[in-house]
Amino acid sequence: MINHRTVRDGCVVSLLAILCISFGSTLVNQEPTLGQSPVKKDVIVAMTTSIEDSGLLDDLVPAIEKKTGYRLKKVAVGTGQALALAEKGEVDALFVNSPKAERKVLSGGAVINRHLVMHNDFVIVGPDADKAKIRGKKNAVEAFSLIAKNQALFVSRGDDSGTNKLEKDLWKQANITPSGSWYQQTGSGMGETLQIANQKLGYTLADRATYIFQQKNLSLPILVQGDKKLLNLYHVMEVNSKKFPRVNSTGAKAFINFVLSPEGQTIIAAHGKKEFKQPLFYVDAGKTEKDYGF
Repeated sequence: MINHRTVRDGCVVSLLAILCISFGSTLVNQEPTLGQSPVKKDVIVAMTTSIEDSGLLDDLVPAIEKKTGYRLKKVAVGTGQALALAEKGEVDALFVNSPKAERKVLSGGAVINRHLVMHNDFVIVGPDADKAKIRGKKNAVEAFSLIAKNQALFVSRGDDSGTNKLEKDLWKQANITPSGSWYQQTGSGMGETLQIANQKLGYTLADRATYIFQQKNLSLPILVQGDKKLLNLYHVMEVNSKKFPRVNSTGAKAFINFVLSPEGQTIIAAHGKKEFKQPLFYVDAGKTEKDYGF
């Protein structure tokens, strides 16, 4: 004789097992939230060295990792190198500062989901004696022309970074091809280039955040600032997982969403205020380059 109660209980158990398996599969495919562990825990972000050299990562990384559950693996290089890594699918996301070069890679399809995060500006620093007589000039191209005319030592990053790309553009606008003993390239990041310029009493182009962060160890004052050409915009973007299937798209999105979130923007806006009595970056979530006339 069939025991209907036993059959019914068995069906309920089987149904619950199926539902649990189905629900578990759904969770695996969802983007991790606070308290959950992502399936692919590492997210690799290539970023310009100024983000690291300005100390911003010390504030951002712990908050990102706590909120998202991802481990942030940073690759601090010049923007040109970061974009090249993206074009090979070797990183998951970018945090860089060369809009013209970024747009080229974006149009090629290697990156997607590009957003403006923050800005500051570039400054021209140099020895207090100021052999080139650029102090107080409002035009960066004029300042570069005077440096070349006086063959005053200029120390370039020479690393295809966003800073280096802007520097080369300023020389081009001045109709100058810098060469000779007065023009030296370090092939290094912003922090190290500032230190070399300081040791040699040379001029250099620097982002304001790194300069302020290292100012206590520098004897080079800011000589030129305020030219619109010196605006420094930082964008994040995701490497295209449709083009590069191995990319951690979910992790990249989590990183981008965090830096654009109110929490991320608050951390960025607060960076430097306590120590330097001024912010090192100004936040721009929701804005675009058009808001700055580009």
